[in-house]
Amino acid sequence: MNINDLISIVKKKLQNKILIENIKIEDKSFLHKNHSGNSKNKFHLKISIDSKELREMSRIDSNKIIYKVLENEMKESIHSIQILIN
Repeated sequence: MNINDLISIVKKKLQNKILIENIKIEDKSFLHKNHSGNSKNKFHLKISIDSKELREMSRIDSNKIIYKVLENEMKESIHSIQILIN
């Protein structure tokens, strides 16, 4: 899978499961290029989400929801996610 397809899938899945006012997803894979365990087939994403629904939850609960929604992508295409909730 290429990064543009992955970003599109991640965005769509999150928007379908969470009330989101705005979402921005960035490829940060280049920052982890020389890390152990890094694979060219897995990506590092930075996800910035504006969501009242997520803001009203604890950070742990909001992250659990995001990880659950992206469970398949985490297994197949995502190595790491940085989550920012605004």
